[in-house]
Amino acid sequence: MEQTALKPESREQTALASARRSLPWILICLVWLAVYFQGAFRPPLLDDADSTHAEAAREMYQTGDYVTLHVNGVRYLEKPPLPYWLVSFGFAAFGVSEFAVRLPIILSVLLLIGLGALWGLRAFGDQGGIYAGLFVATCVGCFLFTRIFIPDVILSLFIAVSLYSFLSAFEARRPKEWRWYVGYAVLALGFLTKGLVVLVFVGFPAIGYLLWSGEWRRWRELRLGKGIALFFLIAAPWPILAAIRNRGFLWFYFVNEQFLRFLGERYPRDYNKLPALAYWGLHLVWLLPWSLFFPLILRDLRRDFAAVRRRAELTFATRTRALCWIWAAVVTVFFSFSTNQEYYTFPAYLPLLLLIAGSLAREEEQKDSSLWTVLGNGLYAAAGMIAGVVLVGALWASRNVPPTDNLGQLLVHRDVAHNTLSMSKFFDLTTSAFAALRLPAGIAAAALLVGPLLALILRIRKRNVAATWTTGIATAVFLVAAQLAFVRFGPFLSSKRLADVIKRQEKPGDLVMIYGDQAYGSSLLFYLKRPIYLVNGRTTSMWFGSTFPDAPHIFLNDADLERDWKGKHRIFLFVPPRQRKRVDKVIPGTRYIVAENSGKIIYSNQP
Repeated sequence: MEQTALKPESREQTALASARRSLPWILICLVWLAVYFQGAFRPPLLDDADSTHAEAAREMYQTGDYVTLHVNGVRYLEKPPLPYWLVSFGFAAFGVSEFAVRLPIILSVLLLIGLGALWGLRAFGDQGGIYAGLFVATCVGCFLFTRIFIPDVILSLFIAVSLYSFLSAFEARRPKEWRWYVGYAVLALGFLTKGLVVLVFVGFPAIGYLLWSGEWRRWRELRLGKGIALFFLIAAPWPILAAIRNRGFLWFYFVNEQFLRFLGERYPRDYNKLPALAYWGLHLVWLLPWSLFFPLILRDLRRDFAAVRRRAELTFATRTRALCWIWAAVVTVFFSFSTNQEYYTFPAYLPLLLLIAGSLAREEEQKDSSLWTVLGNGLYAAAGMIAGVVLVGALWASRNVPPTDNLGQLLVHRDVAHNTLSMSKFFDLTTSAFAALRLPAGIAAAALLVGPLLALILRIRKRNVAATWTTGIATAVFLVAAQLAFVRFGPFLSSKRLADVIKRQEKPGDLVMIYGDQAYGSSLLFYLKRPIYLVNGRTTSMWFGSTFPDAPHIFLNDADLERDWKGKHRIFLFVPPRQRKRVDKVIPGTRYIVAENSGKIIYSNQP
């Protein structure tokens, strides 16, 4: 049979169609590059968790001990090791740098985008898959909680892969055992990322789905025996070795850090619980702008679960919707009873975004603009207009203020919302501070004033796909501006500049000290790469490790500081703003200011 050659016009049409199919995926990759990848290089590592975790990975790489974590030479046993393994491998490949610290985080975001797209494609078609990938890439919470080195995005990826493998194995017409074993293996990796909580966030959604759908009779297909054996084969060696090498590890890690933390009884207590209204309401912020389409999935909720009950309609789409609802509910309800931080519910973002992507894609297939989609874009346009006008007003008010790179001098330190990660500095902004934020504030204002309004106009004109993409691109531009602002806040949130001053001046025999908890100036540890004494710092993450006989003698009190201050060794004393008055009373004598930045100061006892 002869094959007919394609005419030139047909080849051009085919190439054009292929380019059109590829364009959305290229745009999503460009969004990831602009929003996430460029943030891997700056700002410097921040004080508190960011640098503490980075230092644990650096000391792991330096000592070659891949079982027991250390920070400042002290055993750091409250975290499982997998994220630190990944960063340590990055140090081996790229050198000790901020990029190597952030690489596992930004790659996890990329993989989460890819998994969301793959899952959405299979469940909701081409448009649903594209939207799922776009929504993950431009979700405010996904951006905000990947600015520092915390493992929640890695955990979320492992949970998602495990549940996707579980659902795919049920859907497969011909059983493929490897799907089950991938799920169990990734579950073990999740355990090595954040502990026992992964069993809750995979086990309860899976069990809940089986009970609700009536597919519990298929439990024999779960390969429980071999799967559990595979899980323990991967997950068990580390805690066994850690228990052998560190007395009291089993109580501290599993009881104190897992169960007692959930109950709010962990010792020492350094975690808080968000008020219920803030806890639930902030999820609308973290999932912006796509949470504005929540009414669509709430409207579809009854239909989704009714389809699950009618077992003849158990397609991959209906299975996905049911599992996503249960999955998101388990995560959010679990932490509503526990001590929590805003980012703890990160694993609930993907299922909620998948639901929104599926409902919005289904809505747009009707070639009409429903009340709920117009309302969602209308709210975004109104909020964007208000925020944009506020930014323009602040920029105008600060037009005569000379820019400065010391942003800390322009903040008022109201200490409002100081117990939150995301809001801790927002309320400290002053009009003058915008002089240091002109470029990012200008970009953000333009994105908020133009993008949401244009998306609303397109939605009203029933150009629905263009409206959704405009919403996503406008949000991506806003997030790029937010990253630029984050870089400007870098000197305020990090102590790298102070570390650079110490590094230029220190000589053999000099001592470096932090007054208070090491988290106040933890970036000094990473950038100086040397032991640091802690005055009144036997607290929080340093407490348990300090009880071991081999703990370094780095813990001092006020009397020790006063004695050493009069000694022969030169001391560089890091003092955070909140401790300055107390330090001035402890060492009332001669003090030389070596460096000062954003309220943080380095004192020395010698010129």
